[in-house]
Amino acid sequence: MAFHKGCNMKRRLFDTSLRWRKIPNEKRFIAESFLRAREKLCVTAYARFLNDNESRGHVWYLGESEHSITALLVHCRQCLFPVFNKNPDIPGPRFLSRFLGKIPIHAIQGLREDVELLETLMKAQGYFAAERNDYELMSLDDAPAADALRAGPAGLVLRSPESGDTEYLYELQSAYEQEEVLPKNSEFNPAACRMNLEHILSSQQTLVAELNGRVVGKINTSAETFTRYQIGGVYVRPDCRGRGIALKMTAIFARNLLSDGKGITLFVKKRNSAARAVYQKAGFTVHADYRICYY
Repeated sequence: MAFHKGCNMKRRLFDTSLRWRKIPNEKRFIAESFLRAREKLCVTAYARFLNDNESRGHVWYLGESEHSITALLVHCRQCLFPVFNKNPDIPGPRFLSRFLGKIPIHAIQGLREDVELLETLMKAQGYFAAERNDYELMSLDDAPAADALRAGPAGLVLRSPESGDTEYLYELQSAYEQEEVLPKNSEFNPAACRMNLEHILSSQQTLVAELNGRVVGKINTSAETFTRYQIGGVYVRPDCRGRGIALKMTAIFARNLLSDGKGITLFVKKRNSAARAVYQKAGFTVHADYRICYY
């Protein structure tokens, strides 16, 4: 009994010694330094923090002072990104109930342990996830597997997208979003899909797979930080699968990205065994568990 009482006292001391604070714009370097040291685990959160002005004024840190940060909570585009370092003793932000009452939240995204903790805190405020997807967070920092570079059928061409590819790429992007991205019971929005594709083609690196004069696959980056790229949007037409196209496309694209001197991160649904096998054959290794919860 004395042992449990001591543990409770330690937890109370831990909780009261830390405080959540909002980071003012002029001190965003505080959060950037924290995120930069953890890029491999939080590429999406870091990229949103760096590139999206909506995140300004919606970043909080936990610590005794700005020089001793324990955790971060980043808000951007109706999403919350907890960076809690898998610490189960993180005290709940007191501002959370007020914030949730003003700002709609569509999703939570991050390491599984961090998302689980934030889920619990949101449940206490009456917010329950409608859907959750678990992923493997994978990384590649060395050359892709040699066998993967030689995969694929004869005549497969991997190239940069051209102006005449837009409609073919829209077909692939729309299929990808409906198969892999949209939460259950969500309605597909063609206009939003076209906007997403335009954004990808204008701001991300993309590789197109062509076979017998027909665009059959695509792959693109979805985020970039100081030391890492994140891959997303990997898709091959269903009638062309099982021929090594995705494997070679991933390996060649990864080799091109690695030549920039940055590592690569991606996350893949645990239930998508075919995609997981492709990335493993290409040389990616599992780094952590990842989760996205939709509200």
